[in-house]
Amino acid sequence: MMDKNIDIEELKNDIRRLRKELLFKEQLLQEKLLEKDRTSVYNDQLTTSEIIQYSRQMIMPEMSLKGQTALKHSKVLIVGAGGLGCPAAMYLVRAGIGEITIIDYDEVELSNLHRQILYTEFDIGTAKVQSAYNILKRVNNHVKIIPLCLHVNRDTIKEIVVRNRYNVVIDGSDNVATRYLLNDVCVMNDIPLVSGSALQMEGQLTVYHYKDGPCYRCLFPVPPPPETVTSCGDGGVLGPIPGVVGVLQALETIKLLINLPGVLSSRLLLIDGSSATFRSVKLRSRNPGCAVCGDQPTITSLIDYEQFCGSKGYDKTDNIDILEPEETIDVEEFARVSKYNIVLDVRPVEEYHMCYLPTTINFPFTRMQRDDWVEEIKRLFQRCSSPNLEKVYVLCRRGNDSQRAVCHFKEKLKDTGIQFYNVKGGLYAYAKKVDPSFPIY
Repeated sequence: MMDKNIDIEELKNDIRRLRKELLFKEQLLQEKLLEKDRTSVYNDQLTTSEIIQYSRQMIMPEMSLKGQTALKHSKVLIVGAGGLGCPAAMYLVRAGIGEITIIDYDEVELSNLHRQILYTEFDIGTAKVQSAYNILKRVNNHVKIIPLCLHVNRDTIKEIVVRNRYNVVIDGSDNVATRYLLNDVCVMNDIPLVSGSALQMEGQLTVYHYKDGPCYRCLFPVPPPPETVTSCGDGGVLGPIPGVVGVLQALETIKLLINLPGVLSSRLLLIDGSSATFRSVKLRSRNPGCAVCGDQPTITSLIDYEQFCGSKGYDKTDNIDILEPEETIDVEEFARVSKYNIVLDVRPVEEYHMCYLPTTINFPFTRMQRDDWVEEIKRLFQRCSSPNLEKVYVLCRRGNDSQRAVCHFKEKLKDTGIQFYNVKGGLYAYAKKVDPSFPIY
């Protein structure tokens, strides 16, 4: 009978250790199989096991031995081991790409698992690239997989691309700054860029800088305002959507490597998961005046892309700080006094219904875009039974929208005499410092 007092973390560490031992033994076995496989004399370009493994695609006239050999000698860079990068990497490894480099700075989180198919619950807390490597090497040991746990910026990507001379780069990132960075480095090194995105029930896919097709800057010479860009961390995404886009990124990559027609250059594929429709839209031609790929480019070296876009080169939410210290309350103090006061949770309705603190009132921040929101909040206060309406605490997911809401309340409701306070760090801080059982998402 297992001792109930055994620490769960201790068990997790034991599981990780056993998995490493198993992986090591699998690698030894694979090395022995490969050594035996090298002795094959039936083909001077592929080994016996490679012929068997790739036979179903090699018998296609579009692939044949020539195409498979081209894949074997190709190098692909995948930036982002998330919802797009996972399926793309899985299919490219199975297809027999010679060398695949995967770059990601992040660790596996529980909220990743519904869409990032290379990871399991046992990988939580480990580097994504290492977890991906462990799985992918067990799928196909013929492929050289290079996991790089680092943040992509102009210095790191330039060194990596120049040193390795990739045939194709796959953009699996989730932010505008990285999109411009990858576009520019691909143009400067004459590499096609397979770009995809997924949000909620929709996906997009195209190939930039291929056979005189446009690059990303040709279409978007000026980055969008940061406040208009929604990541899947904020807007959400249904798991199969990035799965579909990532698989199609792998398909476009294979077509590029074996020089098949029909590459999505100068075209944008729009995927609508809600209606199960695919639509191809013709894009503008390459812009001769483009700052990067134009006839006389003005940008010939990588720039500061975070400054250019006005946003960070990663998809994590940055905390803002726009209130005075006296207008903020920490979560520990909030937990002690909140039951005596009104607490407004300004998250969207869908997020509020997922999980919420008892006695809180949902008043989404988006309602403040409507003309009648002031009267609506006044009516809400009139209906409240709280004995203390002098102080109102404002809460959100991370403490950013709640700060913005406090600013609106101060401006529009200053004649009410109510003092509004932001709960610092929001529900993230509450879960970490007050109640770890509250779901972090």
